[in-house]
Amino acid sequence: MSEFDDQTPLLPLARIEELRALLHRANRFYYVEADPIMSDTEFDRLLAELARLEEAHPEAHDPDSPTSRVGGEPVSGFETVSHARRMMSIDNTYSMEDVRAWHERVVKALGDDAPVYVCEPKIDGVAINLRFDQGRLVAAVTRGDGEQGDLVTSNVRAMESVPLVLAEDPPAVLEVRGEIYMPDASFERVNADREMRGEQLFANARNSTAGTLKSLDPAVVRARGLRFCAHGRGEVVGLEDVPTYSEFVGRIRAFGLAVSNRTMVCTTIDEVLQCIETFGAERGEVGFATDGMVVRVDSFAAQDTLGETAKAPRWCIAFKYPAEQAVTRLLKVDWQVGKGGTLTPRATMEPVFVAGTTVKHATMHNIEEIRRKDIRLGDRVVIEKAGEIIPQIVEPVVAERTGDEQPIEPPATCLECAGVVEQEGPKLYCTNPECAGQFRERLKWFVGRGQMDIDGFGEKLVDQLLDAGLVSHFADLFRLNRDDLLALERMGETSADNLLAALDEARGRGLARVLAGLGIRHIGTSASKILAGAFADADALLAAEEVELEALPDFGAITAKALHDYLASDSARSTFSLLAEVGVSLESERGGVVDESSVFSGQVVVITGTLEGFKRSELSERLETLGAKVTGSVSAKTTLLIAGEKAGSKRAKAESLGVEIWEEPRLLEELSRLQS
Repeated sequence: MSEFDDQTPLLPLARIEELRALLHRANRFYYVEADPIMSDTEFDRLLAELARLEEAHPEAHDPDSPTSRVGGEPVSGFETVSHARRMMSIDNTYSMEDVRAWHERVVKALGDDAPVYVCEPKIDGVAINLRFDQGRLVAAVTRGDGEQGDLVTSNVRAMESVPLVLAEDPPAVLEVRGEIYMPDASFERVNADREMRGEQLFANARNSTAGTLKSLDPAVVRARGLRFCAHGRGEVVGLEDVPTYSEFVGRIRAFGLAVSNRTMVCTTIDEVLQCIETFGAERGEVGFATDGMVVRVDSFAAQDTLGETAKAPRWCIAFKYPAEQAVTRLLKVDWQVGKGGTLTPRATMEPVFVAGTTVKHATMHNIEEIRRKDIRLGDRVVIEKAGEIIPQIVEPVVAERTGDEQPIEPPATCLECAGVVEQEGPKLYCTNPECAGQFRERLKWFVGRGQMDIDGFGEKLVDQLLDAGLVSHFADLFRLNRDDLLALERMGETSADNLLAALDEARGRGLARVLAGLGIRHIGTSASKILAGAFADADALLAAEEVELEALPDFGAITAKALHDYLASDSARSTFSLLAEVGVSLESERGGVVDESSVFSGQVVVITGTLEGFKRSELSERLETLGAKVTGSVSAKTTLLIAGEKAGSKRAKAESLGVEIWEEPRLLEELSRLQS
C-alpha cells in the first residue's frame, strides 16, 4: 500500500477532497519546487481514483479539480478581450555598452536613490497574462497587440504547470504575466510524433508553443507538456505591502506559481554585466529556449518614477545574445511563391544543430542577396538563427570551395504554375494572376483576422479545402455546405455549423475588407480603406483611371500602376463578379462620400489607453467611416486624441503639442449626436 492510499477509509466526499489537495500539492512540488513527492505512475493512479470517485458523486463537482485538465472540450475559436493593464514589450539591445547607458539614464532619473536590479533569463516562448480572482484561475489571455489578446483559458487550464487554485493566502485579484514555453525534450518528442504521422515539423519550440496554445482542443495542449514561468504582474489587488519585484516573485512562488530559478538581485551595473556574461555561457544547458537576459529595476516605486514610453517601460531592458552560428553544406534552393507573387528562395542544407534545434532549411531573402553574398550550390555556408527563430545563411566559406560549386540561377518561370517570372527591385515575382501557389497563400490571407475575419478558418483548414478540391476561388468559400465540411477529417457537426455561420457573417464585411483580403500587390489595409472611401463600390473602382488612383492620399505612381493593371485584368473582373454572385458585399460603408457635417471629417485621430465601451480596431473603423484618418502615433499633424484609462506618454505628447483631447464620455456624446 502506498503512503498516499486511503490509510483510514474515508467517506467518498472526504476522500475526493483529500485527493484534490494531494494532487494540487504534487503538481506544485513537481513544477515549482522541482522536488517531486511522488512518481508519475503514482500521480496517474491517484488521478484515476479521483476521476472514478467524481463520476460516482457528481454532487462533488468542482471546475478546479485536477481532473478538469484532462477532459476539456474542444472550442470553436478564441474570444478577443482587453487587458486590464497594457502588456508592453521590452526594449532590447545586443550591446553591453547600451545596457550601461540605460543604467546611467536610470540613475539620472532616480537621483539620489541608487537602483537595485533583478536579472532573469528571457525565455523564448509566448507571453501570457493569468488572472486569479480569490485564488482561482479565471482567465488566461495572450499578449496580442498589448491592448487586447486571445482568451485561451481552456487551454491553459489543461497545463499541469499552471495551478488552478493558488496556495497560501492569495490576494483578491492577482494578474501574473509570464511566458508559456515548450522544454527541449517535449519539442523533440512532438516533432518526432509529427514526423511519424507525415505531418510538417515545427521549425522551433516557440512556433510549436504558439501553435499548441492556439489549438482548439485542450487535450492537445495537455499532451504536449507546455510549461509556464512567471516574470511580471498585471492588475493586483491585495499585495500593497510588497515593495519590490524580487519580493513579489517570492510571494507568488509561495502561491504555487513557477518562477525562474536563475533570478539574480544585483546592486551594481558591474554585477549586472557579469550576470549577463555568466548566463550567456550556461544558457545552452537549461533545457529550454532562451534568447536574452532581462534586467529590471527592483523597486516598484522606482518603476513608477521611471514610467514608460509608448511601447516599452523605461525601467527594464533586455540584453539579446548574439545569434548562434553553425557551418553546413548548401544542397539546393527552392523558390516559394507568396500571396503577392513574390518568389522567395529557401535553402535546403545538410542537417545541423544550432540554437536548440536541428536545422535543414534557411531563408535566403531574395536573388540580389544571393548575388551580393556570392552563395553557390554546394558551398559550405555559415548559418545562424536570426533572433533565434528564423535560420538564415550568413555567408559562404570561400576558403573551403573545391571548384565544383555552381551559381544559383533565378527561375525564368514559376515552378507552381509555369507563369512568367519578372524582377522588380531585388525581388522576383510570378506574373500569373491565376497561379495556384499564390492562391493558396492568398486564401490563407483572405480569411485572416485583419481581412475577411472568418472565424475558425485557419491555415490547416484552408489546406484541407484546397487539397479536397472544394475551393478553387475565393467565392467557393461561400458556396461550401454542411456536407462539404463534414467530409473533412476531424470535422464535427458543431464546428461545421460554426464555420457556416462565420461565412454568413463575413459576407457583409464590405469593400475595404474584400480589397485587403485579395492580396493585391501594394494594397494593404490602409490602402484598401482609402479606396473604399473614394469609390462607392467595386464597379466604380473597376472603372477608375490610373490617374485617379495616383491622386489618392498616400498613393504613388508604382502603387497606382500595380492596382490599375490588376483591375484591368480578366482575373479581377471575374473575382468581383463571382464574389457578388455568392452574396459578398462589394459596397463601401461610406458609399464613396464623406459626411462633411461629421465632427470627425478631416480629423487626424490617435486612440490611446483602455476604453470600456470599444475595441480599438472597431472604433478605428467606425471613425474612418465618419471621415477621420486614424494613426498610431501623436505628431504635429494630429488633431484629436481619444484618451482612455492609463493613456500614458501619448497623452503627455498631445498636451505638449496642444492637440484636442477627448475622454470616453465626450466620444460617446459625439457619436450619439451623429446617430440622432
